[in-house]
Amino acid sequence: MLLAEKSTGHLVEIVDLPALFSPFESEVRGCLHFGEEAQDPEAFGKDRLVFPSGEALPRCWLDANYRHPGASGAH
Repeated sequence: MLLAEKSTGHLVEIVDLPALFSPFESEVRGCLHFGEEAQDPEAFGKDRLVFPSGEALPRCWLDANYRHPGASGAH
């Protein structure tokens, strides 16, 4: 799955989808798609990532308490 860095717009290929979908993980491993050569995997904070369209990640991927209105989450 490809996501984008908020600050640069560079694409990141996510290599650990279970971590992406888990609201208990704040980081995910991915490979930056920048330049001509494949980059080594590195950790990216989920708070730094968006969909390539600019849309935010779903709250259920970020906040373990997303079903409880008013509960403070892990943003």
